Amino acid sequence: MLPARVLQSCRRVPFVLVTSAYSGIRRMEKPVETSIRAKLSENLQPCHLEVHNESHMHAVPPGSETHFKVVVVSDVFGGKSLLQRHRLINDLLKEELAGPVHALSIQAKTPQQWEENPAVTQSPGCMGGSKHDPQMSKKISSQV
Repeated sequence: MLPARVLQSCRRVPFVLVTSAYSGIRRMEKPVETSIRAKLSENLQPCHLEVHNESHMHAVPPGSETHFKVVVVSDVFGGKSLLQRHRLINDLLKEELAGPVHALSIQAKTPQQWEENPAVTQSPGCMGGSKHDPQMSKKISSQV
């Protein structure tokens, strides 16, 4: 059972942070990011949610919505293993993962875990094969 103060902190209005390397793009022009945020908010009632579009860190055209990191803090994760938490999030985002989203990094914590350690790990740099493809810049520029 979580301490009462932790449970109370999770019942406040959720904190939602949406970041993107393309901050000049209006929210309506980011349908995948918006969909991810909405599904996680509605289904997990998080007290803390961050959705980071990390596509700019990969060999994709500017403005892409293919690589994301989510940080979700929710009471729903209580008593669930890390694998169960990830499966739950993957199931909620199955449409996005079947389509436009190529990679999803997940940090799923209970309010107590978040209170003990609110650190968000930094994503590693892209090591994908296409990054080292000498023809990739031509391929990307032809898609823009």
